[in-house]
Amino acid sequence: MRRGAAARESTGLRTGRAARTGQYLALLAYLVFLAFPFVWLVSTAFKPARELGSLHPTWIPENPTLDNFRQAFDEQPLLQAAGNSLVAAVSAALIAVVIATPMAYVMARRRGRLAIAATGWVVVSQAFPFVLVIIPLFLILKNLHLINTLWGLILVYVVWSLPFALWMLAGYVRAVPAELEEAAAVDGAGRVRTLVSVVAPLLAPGIVATALFAFITAWNEFFFALVLLKTPEKQTLPVVLTHFLGAEGVADLGPLAAAAFLATLPSLVLFAFIQRRITGGMTAGAVKH
Repeated sequence: MRRGAAARESTGLRTGRAARTGQYLALLAYLVFLAFPFVWLVSTAFKPARELGSLHPTWIPENPTLDNFRQAFDEQPLLQAAGNSLVAAVSAALIAVVIATPMAYVMARRRGRLAIAATGWVVVSQAFPFVLVIIPLFLILKNLHLINTLWGLILVYVVWSLPFALWMLAGYVRAVPAELEEAAAVDGAGRVRTLVSVVAPLLAPGIVATALFAFITAWNEFFFALVLLKTPEKQTLPVVLTHFLGAEGVADLGPLAAAAFLATLPSLVLFAFIQRRITGGMTAGAVKH
């Protein structure tokens, strides 16, 4: 009996180790798959024109150069476009957080049919493709005289990022013990004061993570900016990157890679900062106090 139990235990340990090894290998393969485009982008950004046209490309540039970066700034108004993207992304993130915080509080604390319907709508709205909403959205903004304006684009970004912001902040609100609000009510605090003085300080990590996520979404967005902004002076950075493509669809590869690398850096830095906070916001609602 003891030998049989020991054999089964040994077999179980070997099976567990093999499963973990397989998981780690799958994760490593996935990371390589994700990292390949960025590594190749960085390599291309520092290659001179002669290496870019080589029939035998290399991972590491043999003669690294900054000429692609200088050419990118000379050919396109990257700084102006980056400024437009920064204004749109920061404004959209701040407005979305201000609107989403009290709404998420209501969704998390109310258990009625309305809260369930709102939660369902938040989930369903994430499945809407951009093409489905662009025509009615364009007509609405045209009637409001917001076509070809940054404020029109900001309004679109706020509406588009609100569902995820609500879902994420609601998870943080559920993680706040209701006893704290009850204690505030006993002390005579109303709903608004409780939200501002008690709940909001505890939600600070979630608010920061949500704002940064909304910022990244707006910073990287291309389709709405392409359709709504026509004047070159008002175009955002993702749209300006398409100007490195020639009339025949031939890309000016070196400057394009350099500009794309610079445009990617803010998203990478911010996402590295908020990745754990995003995971915490998604799972916080499952924590039971």
